[in-house]
Amino acid sequence: MLTVHHLNNSRSQRVLWLLEELGAPYDVKHYQRTKDLQAPKELKQVHPLGKSPLVTDEGRTIAETGAIVEYILTKYGEGRLMPPVGSDDYWTVRHFLHYAEGSAMPPLFLMLVLQMIPDRAPFFAKPILKTAMEKVDEMLVQPQMTLHINHWERSIEKTGWFAGPQMTVADVMMSFPVEAAATRFGYEHHPRLREFLQRIHERPAYRQALKRGGPYAYA
Repeated sequence: MLTVHHLNNSRSQRVLWLLEELGAPYDVKHYQRTKDLQAPKELKQVHPLGKSPLVTDEGRTIAETGAIVEYILTKYGEGRLMPPVGSDDYWTVRHFLHYAEGSAMPPLFLMLVLQMIPDRAPFFAKPILKTAMEKVDEMLVQPQMTLHINHWERSIEKTGWFAGPQMTVADVMMSFPVEAAATRFGYEHHPRLREFLQRIHERPAYRQALKRGGPYAYA
């Protein structure tokens, strides 16, 4: 049976949600972040990078969310959560499948790093670093996040979903960046994104994935 190596408050929550939407059988092996928010060393026993998500299945170890999602869809999807191959919506799904990690996550990760640097600095350096990091955030992160968040809002304008008239795997992939950004930006001026989060959080499969995965700060 497929096993999800699940790290708390991580992108692997999407994998659990996808499996629940498909009704696929799976086990969960839980890992907890260390005090410095890193993955524990035990994950390196599963894969050399020691990152989550990871899945193991039939002797295979698969890393990277996009690859895991494609594997699960191939094995369990039976055409579900994907538009017809070659359609416009199909290629929109493919865009978000790669975009969610390739373009959307780097500025979010940088935002986290900028917040952490002053906290870990020596006491005398904290004020200087805090000012410097805030300036980098203002000049680099915030403009990038504004660009991406506006892209998300426009993308769900017509149907409320990222690719087509109903939920697809694009929505599963985009859930984490949209959730993570919500903790910082709140979407006061992006009502469609607020509605999107409410809609996915009310799905029975999403709620069941939370039960299987454990506490998840972004929901």
